[in-house]
Amino acid sequence: MLTPQTEVTDVLVIGGGQSGVAMSEHLTDRGIPHIVLERDRIAERWRSERWDSLVANGPAWHDRFPGMDFRTDPDGFATKDEIADYFVAYAEQVGAPIREGVEVLKVTKKPNAKGFIAETTEGRIRARYIVSATGAFQQPSIPPILPEDSPITQLHSAAYRNPDQLPEGGVLVVGSGSSGVQIAAELREAGREVYLAVSPHERPPRRYRGRDFVWWLGVLGMWDAPTPARGAEHITISVSGANGGETVDFRKLAASGITLVGRAVSCEDGVMSFAPDLGANIAVGDSTYLSILDGADAYIEANGLDLPEDPDARVMGAEPECVSHPVRELDLAAAGVTSIVWATGFRSDYSWLQVEAFDPQGRPVQQRGISPVPGVYFLGLPWQSRRGSTFIWGIWHDAKYLADQINIQLGYGAYRGSARKVPRAESEAFDAAVVR
Repeated sequence: MLTPQTEVTDVLVIGGGQSGVAMSEHLTDRGIPHIVLERDRIAERWRSERWDSLVANGPAWHDRFPGMDFRTDPDGFATKDEIADYFVAYAEQVGAPIREGVEVLKVTKKPNAKGFIAETTEGRIRARYIVSATGAFQQPSIPPILPEDSPITQLHSAAYRNPDQLPEGGVLVVGSGSSGVQIAAELREAGREVYLAVSPHERPPRRYRGRDFVWWLGVLGMWDAPTPARGAEHITISVSGANGGETVDFRKLAASGITLVGRAVSCEDGVMSFAPDLGANIAVGDSTYLSILDGADAYIEANGLDLPEDPDARVMGAEPECVSHPVRELDLAAAGVTSIVWATGFRSDYSWLQVEAFDPQGRPVQQRGISPVPGVYFLGLPWQSRRGSTFIWGIWHDAKYLADQINIQLGYGAYRGSARKVPRAESEAFDAAVVR
C-alpha cells in the first residue's frame, strides 16, 4: 500500500538540463504523464560550471532544438548565459513540469512489482519508468598526478572562470579538447606564461569552402557515425566558437607563445613528466582535419556544388620548436608555474540509481539509451546512438526515440485482451492520481 507521502507518475525524469527538457517535450507530445526533477535551476551547469567567456562550439542555427531558434545571429555562437536562458524559455514553451531545487537521493526498484520508488528531498515518488537525464558529465575528473596538498593551485575546467581567478605566474593547462585549448588561449592573451599538455584528439576545420564544419559533418553522414570501439569514444574534439569561430591550430597556439607538451603522466618532487607523444597526437589531429577536407572536396565534385576554393586551408605552418624538441620534464617552481587547470573531462556518478544497469566501472549498460533493467532509460550519453548524441540537437532526437519506446511499453501495458479494447484514457490507471 502506498504511504501518504508517495506521489505517483508514469515517468520520472531526473535532470532538468537540455536532456530533461527534451525528454519532457516528447513525453508531453505523446500525452504521457511525467515529472522532471532538477536539483538546482534549469540548465544550471551552463551558468555555474562554465568559464565566463564560453560560447557554444556550434553555430546557433545548428546547435538548438527544432522548436525554437536562438535570439542571436544564426551563424554566430551563443554565450553560455544565452544557452541557459534558451532552455528556460524552451521549458516554458513546451510546458515542461520541471521542479527545481529537488534532489533525487535514491531510486530503487519496487519489490515484487512493476515500477520504481524515488526518495527525494521533497518526499517519495513512485514511477513506472525512470529516465536518467543527468548526462555523463557529472563529476569533474582530475587524475591523481599531483598531491592535493601541493603548493600549486589546482582547479578543474568546471571551476575555472577567468585569468584573474588564478594567482600570478605561469599556468599548465592539461587537456587539448575544446575546453583546454580555449582556456589556454585566453590565459595567453591575458599575458600568462602557458604550457598546454596535448592529448590525443580530433580537430575539424571550423569552416571550409564557405560552410561550417557542422554542415560538412552532416552532409558527409559523419554525425550518424556509430559508436567506435571502447576507448576510442573518449577521443576529444578540438573545436572552438571563440572569436567568432576559428579552427583550432596547435601551430598557431605555439606561435602565440604557448609551450606545447605531451600528455601529463606523473609528477615527483615538483617535476612534471610528459609522455613522448606530442608529435604523434598533433599528427593524428592533422589527419582527421585533412580527411574532412578531402571528403568535402569529393562531395562538392560529386554534387556539382559551386562553393569557393579554399587552398589556404591545406597550408600547414612550420613545426614549432616545442614540437620538434619537446619538453619531457618541467620543474614547475623553476618554470614559474603556480597553477594547473585540469581540462580532463568528467566521470559519472550514478550511486543514486540503485539498479543492475551498470558495468563494473559504474558506466551505464545501454543500447540507444535502453538499459537491461526494464523501465530504466539513459539520456545524454556520449555516442548514445551516434556521434551527435551529446550535442544539443542530438539529445533532442535521442529523447524522441526514448519517448517512443516508453509509449510502446505503455501500449503493451494497456492491452486487456482481444475481447475488449481499452482506450488510452482508461489505460492510465497506474495509480494516476497523487496520493495524499
